[in-house]
Amino acid sequence: MKRLKSILVLLLAMLMIAAFAVGCGKQQAEETPEETPQAEPMKVGFIYVGSIGDAGYTFAHDQGAEFMKKELGDAVELVKAENVAENPADAERVLNQMVDQGCKVIFATSFGYMDSVIKVAAQHPDVVFLHCSGYKTAENVGTYFGQIEQPRYLSGIAAGKMTKANNIGYVAAFPIPECIRGINAFTMGALSVNPDVKVKVVWTNTWYDPAKEKDAAKSLLEAGADVIAQHQDTPGPMQAAEEAGAYGLSYNSDMSKYAPKAILTGPVWNWGPYYVKTVKAVQDGTWKSEQYWGPMSDGIVDLAPYASFMPDDVKQLIDSKKADILSGKLNIFTGPIKDQTGTVKVPEGTTMTGDEILNMNWFVQGVEGSLK
Repeated sequence: MKRLKSILVLLLAMLMIAAFAVGCGKQQAEETPEETPQAEPMKVGFIYVGSIGDAGYTFAHDQGAEFMKKELGDAVELVKAENVAENPADAERVLNQMVDQGCKVIFATSFGYMDSVIKVAAQHPDVVFLHCSGYKTAENVGTYFGQIEQPRYLSGIAAGKMTKANNIGYVAAFPIPECIRGINAFTMGALSVNPDVKVKVVWTNTWYDPAKEKDAAKSLLEAGADVIAQHQDTPGPMQAAEEAGAYGLSYNSDMSKYAPKAILTGPVWNWGPYYVKTVKAVQDGTWKSEQYWGPMSDGIVDLAPYASFMPDDVKQLIDSKKADILSGKLNIFTGPIKDQTGTVKVPEGTTMTGDEILNMNWFVQGVEGSLK
């Protein structure tokens, strides 16, 4: 009987312990909040015409993409495609691949992708497409670019002050409005400080061909140029300038490390803040199609740091003109402006409209070269 009582006491104790454990477990479960599932990152695609390592145009865009990723963190995932040719077969294939990979925003970063973007965007209305430097839009397609002609003008001042021969060479990619207005702005900047200069243009019909672009610069140097400017994606023209003991004005990014004895400064792109703003707008549902053409005051375009060997008075002059542009006091496309033949294209007191600047297809007086 005593043994039976002991067993009953033991069983009762075990039941009390079990009940206590269940109660504690229930209380702990009630006190532990449920974990909120992490949202999937938004996939953002970037299509590049060149290599990320080109030190120029594609490099600058990729720096912007990485800036955006750093700012937005785990909320975004980058998807990149390099060296995508500007033809419908390649461009449309890569655009569709990015859509299939789940990209909700796609940045096509070169002019030649425009028609492919419009076509693919029509098939995928739930994806936002941004096309750089183009002019065609749709409900889910916007365009973006910056007024790079503003720092181009300033770099022209540097060239006009530093040339001794009054012969400036300009290695340019394609005879399209984007390049033409840059050449014109550069030339007007040079002429504003040196009315005797001539700017000689050579077209390469390439964006990224280091050897060809360097050879084009060599031809200009052999013809007497002592300053070389460029609208190309590689530092090839700057390297040719340094080898010849000439000065250079680079483009896209700070290329000074590739030709440190030649490069005075150069127009640069700062795409990062635009990419952050645009992706945030898509994320929060406020994005709307637009044609963005940002001025230097937005920070999207600027000048690379000045070379240590540029005279202080030249730096101060450029800074002064930059301040005038930023304040709106100086609009570089205000007349009188003459074309190559001496015909007045923009009368005195008249300022070109945005559309006129974006579609410019004539050279200003002072440019030597054809539009072919």
